[in-house]
Amino acid sequence: MKRSNVKKVLIANRGEIAVRILRACKDLGIQTVAVHSTADAEAMHVRLADESVCIGPPQPRESYLNIPSIISAACVSGADAIHPGFGFLSENSTFSHMVEEHGLIFIGPKADHIAMMGDKIMAKKTFARLGLPTVPGSDGAVTNVNKALKMADEMGYPVLIKAAGGGGGRGMKVARSRSEFTEAYETARQEAGISFGNNQVYLEKYLTAPRHIEFQIIADQFGNAVHLGERDCSLQRRNQKVWEEAVSLVLTPKFRDVFGGKIAEAVGRLGYSGAGTLEFLYENGELYFIEMNTRIQVEHPITEVITGIDIVREQILIAGGNKLSLTQNDVTFKGHAIECRINAENSETFIPSAGTINNYHCPGGPGVRVDSALYDGCKVPPYYDSLISKLIVHANDREQCLARLRRALREYVIDGVDTLIPLHMRLANNPDIIAGNFDIHFLERLHENK
Repeated sequence: MKRSNVKKVLIANRGEIAVRILRACKDLGIQTVAVHSTADAEAMHVRLADESVCIGPPQPRESYLNIPSIISAACVSGADAIHPGFGFLSENSTFSHMVEEHGLIFIGPKADHIAMMGDKIMAKKTFARLGLPTVPGSDGAVTNVNKALKMADEMGYPVLIKAAGGGGGRGMKVARSRSEFTEAYETARQEAGISFGNNQVYLEKYLTAPRHIEFQIIADQFGNAVHLGERDCSLQRRNQKVWEEAVSLVLTPKFRDVFGGKIAEAVGRLGYSGAGTLEFLYENGELYFIEMNTRIQVEHPITEVITGIDIVREQILIAGGNKLSLTQNDVTFKGHAIECRINAENSETFIPSAGTINNYHCPGGPGVRVDSALYDGCKVPPYYDSLISKLIVHANDREQCLARLRRALREYVIDGVDTLIPLHMRLANNPDIIAGNFDIHFLERLHENK
């Protein structure tokens, strides 16, 4: 078994992803340090780690986003590496740089690549130069509303206005006509400034009914890169993913091999190292690059179960200086997988729900995986993202996968907070979902028509 040069990892995150990283470390024989806020003192990742350090009060800015506290915790505990997970500081280039300045290993890409891909305009330009197709749009930020309006007129409506320095749906507005443009433009700039400290926006042609397709890649520090196929993440609400599938229903094996090869080649030429995800919009047989996420994705488990590759393990080994443990010829795809994000939210209104779990039963059986940090009596605090569990099912084909998913959802019991389990039951039984007829606007239409 390949050994890691990393000896002790501080996990700069919480919840299910902290537990997921902890398990990968244990499989590699690596010691773990959990950090936590006072609200998470009894959390599962704290209970399972070899050591734990309290880094502040519940508010994220005073704990999980507090860079000095996290680095101090790593130094005090003797950790030699930090894994940021996803969210929080995972795509913060300043954090990555500071980690390395303190003689620690950042389990992720270099700070320069995080910064480059964090600028959505720069990311598009970079991958366009490396040969990937991009959505037609402005060549950089548009800072003058009159110039932006003229550009939108020439591009044709609808037009998408997007924050240059952000993601997750914030700072993103659609102008469906000339009369809507100015208000949408100003609103997007305002949201971008508040959310990301950067009010620059750019324009893209708004595709009317695309699917959201993303490719998982892994690359090492020696120029080797492979792709692990694609995921369809089209089922979203408020630009946040809810349900993901691997592989997609719209790409043929030949298309996947050829296009995935182009992606891996581009990432290798870039000199990127670690795990990453390139996101695309798919419409009329074409894929258009929109952004790259320089971290582990929430939905990475469905790629793991169809390929048999532990992506988090690879992250840790690569960060420790190892070469990729596989080549592209080693990557094969078996069956179909679906992930349902189980958020602590009302399944009708999507209003977050906090409370104490007073009855918890996890589904099991063949092809069922649950990534969660829940247990009977644990608290779901109101301060953080509402994702509390991920249900992943895998089967030989999509029909069997959906049947297995319906079984698992019926078995899953989480009492004490509202969850999205009822929504996923409706989706798993929806004729259009069963037939594969959906795009990124499907959930919006479903909600509007209720």
